[in-house]
Amino acid sequence: MRSSPLRRDLGLQLLALWLLFVLLVVVAVFVFEFVASNRLEADIKAADLALARAVAQETDAAMGNALSAVQQLGTFPAVQSANLAEMDTLFGILFTARSDVNLIYRLDAQGTMLYHYPVAPGSTVGNDFSFRDYFQAAQTSYAPLVSKGRISPTTNEPVATAVMPLWRSDNQFLGVVGTNLKLQELSNSLANIARDYRPEEQFQILILDASGQIIAHPQPERLLQDATAAMPGVFAALQTGQSGNLIAADEASEEMLYSYVPISSVGWGVVVMRPTAVAFATPTAFRRGAFATVVLFLLGGIVFWLILSRQVVRPLEQLATFSQEIGQTTDAVAVHQPLLHTLTERPDQMGHLTRSLRRMQEAIEARLNELSTLLQTSTAVVSSLETDVVLNSILEQVESLLNVQMCAIFAYDEQKGNFRVTASRGLPDWYAETVIVDPNDPSSVTMRAIHSGQPVQISDTETNPSFVARRQRAQISGYRAMLAVPLNTHHAPRSALLAFRPDPHVFTDREINLLFSFANQAAMAIENATLYARSDMQLQEQTRRLEALIQSMQDGLILEDLQGKVLYANRRLAEWAQLPMDGIPGLPVQEVMDRLLQRVQERERVETAVASILAGNANRQTEFALDTENGRRYLRLRLFEVTDSQQTPIGRGRIVQDITQRHELDRMKSSLIATVSHELRTPLAAIKGYATTLLADDVEWDSQSQREFLGIISLETDHLTRLVSDLLDMSRIEAGNLTVSKLACDLDTLITEAVQHAHSQPAARLQLDIPQDLPPLFVDPQRITAVLRNLIENAAKYSPPDAPIHISAQCAARQIVVKIKDEGPGIPAAHGEHIFSSFYRIENGLARQTTGAGLGLAISRGFVQAHGGKIWLEPTETGACIAFSLPQHDLEKIV
Repeated sequence: MRSSPLRRDLGLQLLALWLLFVLLVVVAVFVFEFVASNRLEADIKAADLALARAVAQETDAAMGNALSAVQQLGTFPAVQSANLAEMDTLFGILFTARSDVNLIYRLDAQGTMLYHYPVAPGSTVGNDFSFRDYFQAAQTSYAPLVSKGRISPTTNEPVATAVMPLWRSDNQFLGVVGTNLKLQELSNSLANIARDYRPEEQFQILILDASGQIIAHPQPERLLQDATAAMPGVFAALQTGQSGNLIAADEASEEMLYSYVPISSVGWGVVVMRPTAVAFATPTAFRRGAFATVVLFLLGGIVFWLILSRQVVRPLEQLATFSQEIGQTTDAVAVHQPLLHTLTERPDQMGHLTRSLRRMQEAIEARLNELSTLLQTSTAVVSSLETDVVLNSILEQVESLLNVQMCAIFAYDEQKGNFRVTASRGLPDWYAETVIVDPNDPSSVTMRAIHSGQPVQISDTETNPSFVARRQRAQISGYRAMLAVPLNTHHAPRSALLAFRPDPHVFTDREINLLFSFANQAAMAIENATLYARSDMQLQEQTRRLEALIQSMQDGLILEDLQGKVLYANRRLAEWAQLPMDGIPGLPVQEVMDRLLQRVQERERVETAVASILAGNANRQTEFALDTENGRRYLRLRLFEVTDSQQTPIGRGRIVQDITQRHELDRMKSSLIATVSHELRTPLAAIKGYATTLLADDVEWDSQSQREFLGIISLETDHLTRLVSDLLDMSRIEAGNLTVSKLACDLDTLITEAVQHAHSQPAARLQLDIPQDLPPLFVDPQRITAVLRNLIENAAKYSPPDAPIHISAQCAARQIVVKIKDEGPGIPAAHGEHIFSSFYRIENGLARQTTGAGLGLAISRGFVQAHGGKIWLEPTETGACIAFSLPQHDLEKIV
């Protein structure tokens, strides 16, 4: 399994590691920035909210005092009774004590101004103020309340009124007493707070009344302006008594931070607001600093990676490419020479690695040169599987490897028991024909190499003392030095490869190793050629046997590929499809099936069944009837999948089985059941009927009638006994358990006895032609009488009532031949082979009109064959003639 590119590339690994480190740092910076920014923003929101809450608490206290003061004012009798003189004194004291009040007044029950303090500069005494919201609210309230902000017509200043409803003890409304609170005082407090912020911070703080009007603002011109449209979300939250922070756009579409706290006692609210760009300037600056840090870190990392890549990663990649090309291309050094020169001069580990690779490359190239030569020769050797071609190729490559002109291969001859030359080059013809090496010769260079398994050389045949006996042969052959290398084979005969030189020569280690390595390749080539020759012969033999087996099958066979093309079909299938056997392969299987089904009556049903099988139906077979020249054949088509050793489908097979005999057997079984049932029912019905008649109590039968009835019962009982006897005889014949007791018998006597027991009483119709000198028969009289009786009954049954029945006998070739001939419709020749089978009946009108179980001829054949005879249908122009033969025996031997 090949590894991923990341695991194969060190540069990618370092890059991935660097990117992972950078990613972790960047993620850490951003996470810190996110947490810190959120914390700063939360602190800013909390600070604004705390300021709003402090202002709300202070305002709530002030308004509580104002409401308490007006409530106390309403308790004075002078106020309730509207005593102007006393109210003037009382209002003056309160006015002096409260700097935030600019007007104190009393309205009667109708809302008319009764008195206000101070009276100057303009007086509104007598004016109707019943339309004021606070007056209308006071009519239904017993507690002090605060009006919404407005411009007082008396003082012409923005005010909010603290009102106390006045009620008499009997719940009669007396009017109200109120104090106008100067809104400017509240605005001054807010202005003092706003001065702590720089103008560029655009800090704003304001107070809204219950109607959404600004009743306190550092800028007086903003008083009594409607703020519901500018900050709907804030006003809605204040209405529900909520406090918190909200970021929303103002009327100028500038994003603002709103911090709001309700003043629950009077339904007002304090709002602190400023642009988010100013409010969150610190988190924004912190965020920008984090981004700048990340950018600087990334730039530094990129510079670090570029330096690392230039000094380490890229040289390693180039060295890796160079190492991969070592031995792969011949110009690897030339292509990478500038790089290698630069890296070699480096004093660090990179230079040491480069110098080591150069030395390894030089060693590998030297070895590859040798291996290249060896590979070329080995390729030439294994290019064929023919033994003679392989041996000649080996010798040709030996000449090329060692630059020799003479070489040979010695191999063991199993028939002659010695080593002989199987192939040679450059040597005289007589050498290859006459040189023989004894396997037990210890001085033979060839045997020494084979026995030791190592190369053996003779550097000079003229001076080597072990070569004295073969020196003359070497001189005549023209060689002075030789090298023998064993060919280590397991399935091929033991062999050795010999190379010769015409001059004295010491083969170097390189030459010996080179030839020894080549010898291993040559040995494998010889092995392959030998095994191929053997396996080819075995495969051809197996193919012939398999072909003969498949062609001898009584069933038809089709093999097809996955595309529906016929790969193979046997002779039986070609016969049924009426196609030439050699023309079927390559045809579409559907075309072959169409030809096969041309003579099938239920073709559409069969085609539907085949399509259902191909679609995956569990029932993978179907049956049909095929009309052939030899009659109707019943066939069964079965489909199966053809798979390889891994159960992968590679095709399909179709077997067409001939089940005619099985079909006929089923038909015969059905016929047996029907026939035997009929044959049993008819006599049983007669027996039952006459027995019931005799047993009836209401009728008395005379002795003659009783005797007649009992005779019929006896006759039908005999018929049942004969039927059961026939069935038993048939079972004995089929089981091979039939025994015969042979006696010397006269044929006339047997015929007479058979006629007496025949069912139809045909004695008057018989015409005998029995020679007087016919020798006696040595047979079982009971069995042969049964044969004669069956044949005579059939002749009488299937011929007109007055037609004669001819019985003749003669001796021929030590056989006594008996013939029974009738004048009936006869038996077609096509049924001649079947009429002697069990339960076989010819389906024609006459056969259907007659009774019988279809066992007579089958039993007759069994009895005749038990005596060593034969029975057959004799050809005749009219009627039917059944003949059987029995062996003739000498009378002396019988006696």
